[in-house]
Amino acid sequence: MILAVDIGNTNIVVGVYDGDNIVGSWRMVTRSEKTSDEYGIFILNLLDHSNIDHKKIKSAIVSSVVPNVMHSFENALRKYFNIDPIIVGPGIKTGITISTDNPREVGADRIVGLVAAYHMFGGPLIVIDFGTATTYDVVSEKGEFKYGITSPGIQITADALWQRTAQLPSVEIKKPDSILAKNTVTSIQAGLVYGYIGQVEYIIKKIKEEMKIENMKVVATGGLGRIIFDETSMIDVYDPQLLFEGLKIIHDKNQK
Repeated sequence: MILAVDIGNTNIVVGVYDGDNIVGSWRMVTRSEKTSDEYGIFILNLLDHSNIDHKKIKSAIVSSVVPNVMHSFENALRKYFNIDPIIVGPGIKTGITISTDNPREVGADRIVGLVAAYHMFGGPLIVIDFGTATTYDVVSEKGEFKYGITSPGIQITADALWQRTAQLPSVEIKKPDSILAKNTVTSIQAGLVYGYIGQVEYIIKKIKEEMKIENMKVVATGGLGRIIFDETSMIDVYDPQLLFEGLKIIHDKNQK
C-alpha cells in the first residue's frame, strides 16, 4: 500500500492506495506547530478507524506548499511507518517539463495536478485547482507547463469580506436561487458565487484567446470546485481526486 499526502496551506489531505485503488482518504487542518508524534499517531488512528493495517503501507509520497510542516511530517513517516517518503520537488521524475521563468518557485501541488490531468487527457489543457488560492495552469500538447495564473480562493474572498466590514456576516458559500438578492446573506452569496463564476469563465476565455487554441480541455479540482463546475459549461471535467491520482503517477515513476 502507498500513503499519498498533499500538504496545503489550509488542509493536509491523506490517502491510501492499494494497487490502483484509493481505499481511504482523510483531511486534517494544517498546523505547523504539530510534532512528528502528533502527526504519526493521528494518521495511525485514521487508518485504524478505517480498518487499514498500517503495516501494509510500504511507501509514501508527499507534496507540500508549507515548508514549516515538512520536518515534523517526514519524521512522523520515518518513526511510525519506517518509510523515507518521496518528496515532490526538483529532481523528481514527473513527465511534465516546467517551462516557466523560475521552475523552482512552482508549487508542488500544481505540478501534481498537471501530471494527473496530462496523463489522463493529454494536452493542451487548463488545470484549475480551487484551493486556498485558485490556480489556472496551462500545459501544452507536448507536456510543457508554460503559464500559470493565481487568484484569491473563493473562501479567502469570503473571509476578507466579513473580516473587513463591520456589518456583514460570515455566510455559507453556496449559490442562491437568483442573483437578484433581497437580503444580506443572499446578497453576499450572489456576489461571491456568481462573481467567481464570472472570473473563472473570463480567465478560461482569455487563456484560449491569447494562446489561439479554442479546443483546450479544462479540468478542475479542489474542495469548492464542485460549486463552480455545476454552474458553468466551460469546465469539462471536475475530479476531486486529481491530486491523489497525480501523486500515485509520480510515485510510480520514482519508485526504486
